[in-house]
Amino acid sequence: MKKLILLLLFIPLLSFGQNSKIKDFKITILSTMLSDTHIGEWGFSAIIEADGQRILFDTGSREKTVIQNAKELKINLDNIDNVFLSHNHKDHTGGLINLKLNHPTSFSNAHIGEGIFYSRPNSKGNDHYILNNKNTLEELGINFKTHQSPSQIMPGLWTTGQIPRKYDEKNWSELGKMVDSNGNKVEDTIPEDQSLFFDTDNGIVLISGCGHAGLVNTLDYVQKIIPNRPIYKIIGGFHLLNLSQNKLEWTAKMMEESGVRFFVGAHCTGINSTYSIRNFMNLSPKNALVGSVGTYITNKGIFPGYME
Repeated sequence: MKKLILLLLFIPLLSFGQNSKIKDFKITILSTMLSDTHIGEWGFSAIIEADGQRILFDTGSREKTVIQNAKELKINLDNIDNVFLSHNHKDHTGGLINLKLNHPTSFSNAHIGEGIFYSRPNSKGNDHYILNNKNTLEELGINFKTHQSPSQIMPGLWTTGQIPRKYDEKNWSELGKMVDSNGNKVEDTIPEDQSLFFDTDNGIVLISGCGHAGLVNTLDYVQKIIPNRPIYKIIGGFHLLNLSQNKLEWTAKMMEESGVRFFVGAHCTGINSTYSIRNFMNLSPKNALVGSVGTYITNKGIFPGYME
């Protein structure tokens, strides 16, 4: 039995080792707070294009934000089979219904982390946006695919699944409650939080929605999944906005040790926190910046748009 358990634990590592690297990619932010001529909001979404494949990462908060921004950026959202939901919060899931209604040929598969549909009791009741709308989304033709362990969701593109909380980062409010799989009312640690990553010739690229599991925990886990590879580009929301300077300096040190050389902090990362990380890591403004709507990264670098 012990041998079987060990084999199951190593299956993700073996599967990843057999996977080819992504050669060409582009990640474009479609929802975040900062914007120039597009719509900004408290939310996050990005379109990932990798070797001819496309997947939507999160769906923003308001119904029309991602649709309108994609239209203005001349990004076609038709025929995208997969959407990745980093966690349950509405600022990452609120646009999904309208996206499916407006693009019926897209988003038939929604990749979620185990725990996204846990009940979250609060003063307004027991439910939350994605749970309230689960039946509606399924009736529209969306099939939820639940991940707990690292999984390849498309050729070369992987989800972390649930991320072990090795370090005490606690990148969540610590005030919310949830009902776990055993029916117990416990602290809502957002256990379903997951990030997406892929390997390239230069190293790993990581995309995060909020990083509620902790940015350092996420980096640490990804490097256990793919040992001996730098995580050289990261983009998304990382929930660093309320960290002290001491904690930001520690985070920057761990990022540097993980191989990070390009950093786009969007959504809940925090403007000042992003600048502090950049200073602690001695990165140039071209390599570390606050992401805005339309900012994109490729294997050639970061392209910030007017908000540079």
